[in-house]
Amino acid sequence: MRFPTFAEADLLKQTWTDKFVRVKPGVPELERFAGKVGRVVTVNYGGKAIVDFADGAWYDIPALPEYLEFVTDDDAKGKY
Repeated sequence: MRFPTFAEADLLKQTWTDKFVRVKPGVPELERFAGKVGRVVTVNYGGKAIVDFADGAWYDIPALPEYLEFVTDDDAKGKY
């Protein structure tokens, strides 16, 4: 993943912040999050989504559709 420009990072922030997400299957280093729903707190200028999985910690995951997928509010209810 290349380092985004400020404009690209701002667009990522607008797209992902305060959305419920799930890690897509098939990414071995993120398998520990399989089936969990999290909320994107913000996106940093490195292009990483800061995700809260309601376990007391925040995790930085690339804010790209190859890694994360949106979850509707209805699907997230009771899982976050």
